[in-house]
Amino acid sequence: MGNYTREEVLQMAEDEDVEFIRLQFTDMFGTLKNIAITARELPRALNHQYVVDGSFIAGIAGEKEPDMYLYPDLDTFTILPWRPQQGKVARLLCDIYRPDGTPHDRSARYLLNKTAEKAEAEGYTCYIDPECEFFLFHTDDNGVPTTVTHEKAGYLDISPVDLGENARRDMVLNLEEMGFEVESSHHETAPAQHEIDFKSTEMRKTADCIMTFKMAVRTIAKRHGLHATFMPKPRAEVNGSGMHIRFSLFKNGRNIFVNPDNPGELSEEAYYFVGGLLAHSREMALITNPLVNSYKRLVPGYEAPTELTWTTNNQNSLVRIPGARGAATGIELRSPDAASNPYLVFAVCLEAGLDGIKRKIYPTKSSNRSLSESDQKAMNIENLPENLKDAIACFEESDWVKEVLGKDFCEEYVLAKKKEWLKYTRQVTDWEINEYLYRI
Repeated sequence: MGNYTREEVLQMAEDEDVEFIRLQFTDMFGTLKNIAITARELPRALNHQYVVDGSFIAGIAGEKEPDMYLYPDLDTFTILPWRPQQGKVARLLCDIYRPDGTPHDRSARYLLNKTAEKAEAEGYTCYIDPECEFFLFHTDDNGVPTTVTHEKAGYLDISPVDLGENARRDMVLNLEEMGFEVESSHHETAPAQHEIDFKSTEMRKTADCIMTFKMAVRTIAKRHGLHATFMPKPRAEVNGSGMHIRFSLFKNGRNIFVNPDNPGELSEEAYYFVGGLLAHSREMALITNPLVNSYKRLVPGYEAPTELTWTTNNQNSLVRIPGARGAATGIELRSPDAASNPYLVFAVCLEAGLDGIKRKIYPTKSSNRSLSESDQKAMNIENLPENLKDAIACFEESDWVKEVLGKDFCEEYVLAKKKEWLKYTRQVTDWEINEYLYRI
């Protein structure tokens, strides 16, 4: 992904023998959508003449005028390397606009851009380094995904124990060909669990990269006869998958998390940023952890955060301070999962951190060891919401979230999540059958 003009995009499409272009955008819940056009239609698309029916798009539905216009972001023009090399396929990420030429204010990409511009007006630029974990499972004879794996590999294991190494290598090569700067890849703690890390970038670009990353990983996995899932907790007996995000905040070209008087320590602004994340963590949990399944991951004993504390090494703490210092000094939020919408996650997290700086919220609750329930009670330490229902309540009661994302967006988001929770509560699970059927 580069810095392209309209003419350069048209020329690249011609020079590279591009036959199809996917105009892609993201709905409210972080699901990637697209409409495919032929190369001869590219000039029309670049003139913002392509329309989609918003009636069936989460976060857009309900408009009096359902026709929505796609405005391609020229810098996101990328050829998809796994498609045919004759008659290539490229993609452009798009923003959603109303017929009157104004951006749709419930579009997740718009909301992140609004937050970034607001921060820039105050002199801040936020860089984010994500850690995206996922599982590679087998499919059945009909190609339907399962949670079956024959693998026994653990953290940093290699082939032949790591049965997904070839698929992961292919993912990295394809991502590099698309312009990603992949820093590392490895097998994670649970069998069949993997992680690929790419270089920190400005947060709007990082959100775009995560959407592309998830598409690429799932596509390449399928070519290897596997199913890649970013579901937070697909198997109960092992660690779940998170999307830890590491923040660096720059002002006037300087990482303000660095203490200029003592580079080995954090600055006051860094502590305030942590304070903001902790203060707003419960009300933004519905964004960072949006599924019923998200809260099956956030339980003690599986290296997932539960305590609203900050730390350098406690796996149960919400915020971790990595050991790197100097320009690499960062703050890591450990609760988000990759099922979330990265545009929304980054928007609420940056707003939370900046609110901490503005209000000078100092994080008093720190812990470098796992705390018992009695310890937490004695120290007056809160936890993240226990389930989606609790997260909905925290979100719905928050005036701050409504200011960040907009009242209309919040109302529509909550309505959808309440339906999801209600649907879940009406299910009769295998656990209930196994637990009760034979003895009641």
